[in-house]
Amino acid sequence: MNKALEPSEQSLFTQALGLSHPWEVIGVEFDPALGRIDIEIDFRRGSKFTCGSCEAEAQPVHDSRHRTWRHLNMFQYQAYFHARVPRTSCAACGKVIQVPVPWARPSSEFTLLFEAFGLTLCSKLPVDTAAQQLAIGDDPLWKILHHYVDQARALEDFSLIRQVGVDETAARRGHNYVTFVHDMEAHRLLYGCEGRDQGTIKSFTQDLKAHGGDPEHITDASIDMSTAYIAGVGKHLPNAEITFDRFHIIKLANKAVDEVRRQEAKDEPLLKRTRWIWLKDVSKWTAPQAALFQSLSGARLATSRAWRLKESLRELFQTATNSEEAGILLDSWYSWARRSRLAPFKRLATTLKEHRLGILKGFDSKLSNGYVEGFNSLVQAAKAKARGYRTPKNLIAIAYLLGAKLSHLPASPFTTRCRARAA
Repeated sequence: MNKALEPSEQSLFTQALGLSHPWEVIGVEFDPALGRIDIEIDFRRGSKFTCGSCEAEAQPVHDSRHRTWRHLNMFQYQAYFHARVPRTSCAACGKVIQVPVPWARPSSEFTLLFEAFGLTLCSKLPVDTAAQQLAIGDDPLWKILHHYVDQARALEDFSLIRQVGVDETAARRGHNYVTFVHDMEAHRLLYGCEGRDQGTIKSFTQDLKAHGGDPEHITDASIDMSTAYIAGVGKHLPNAEITFDRFHIIKLANKAVDEVRRQEAKDEPLLKRTRWIWLKDVSKWTAPQAALFQSLSGARLATSRAWRLKESLRELFQTATNSEEAGILLDSWYSWARRSRLAPFKRLATTLKEHRLGILKGFDSKLSNGYVEGFNSLVQAAKAKARGYRTPKNLIAIAYLLGAKLSHLPASPFTTRCRARAA
């Protein structure tokens, strides 16, 4: 059903779509069988436009090309814009160039409002699910996401960044990782890139400079005990004091406990199916787990001694108030671990002694990668929900969308425009 609009209807549609002179709606076609509404837009005869190259005003139209854009649904129907897009012949610069239209960005097949809504869906749903809701392919939606995330990041200011946290997370099965660098004060993601070697720190400093930051102004870096990260921070963040993340240290202690348990379980039937009581926080034990632990307490197990060493290390981080006090407790723990006759803990004790200064620094800097670990869990949950991402680039884009607190992304077109009435 093709309808030529009355002047009043033209004005209504033109205003509803946010168009202004010289653009106006001149016709609407509705096809219920196809489930779509097609809206024809045109510019008035004799209109002149600003040159898209040199911005000279009032340039005449050279020719035009008909184009189509997908718009937000109207009612339950897909909506499309159609328009003649003019090219100007500029008297100032001599170029013939296409005029940008106000409802879409150059080269896009979608309107700005459609893209803004797609971006909003991507922040809540897996991209392929969002694409299904929008009835488009996921490749166009990924292009939209990358465009706006990159554009928003380009406008970010990193000049005040002083404390960073660095950690890696798995991008896919196998040894495929991405490194994330966070602003530890504002709890926001600053940068992501493939790999987990010292080159990732160099890549971050280049990005930092591109956003107005200075690597020499970074005072603290919270990292794990990765040799690559240690070397990268030392080389590329010369004034940053290293704090070794306490969460990573407890993770190493849990790994040592589990290694003791697995070795002892070969000869000790009591340890079958007990893994999680040794690794979980005591406060998170279920009643049956607490009862099982109590029943094992008198068995003189090497795993019990390993667990007590791990819990003592956890208590050290919870109770020490400064680096001096922590140093005394850590030295005492080191002596205990070295005398424990538990090989995994003797190795852990040596590792902690080698990194003693960075561990103690955490009691003064108060930096903790707890937020970073939580963010990694959020990213992994999103990845699992999406059943993985085809490329690390896609994973990093989603990470920016979830955790970079980008302030220059387009707002949802359905954001409430009025205040709720007071009760």
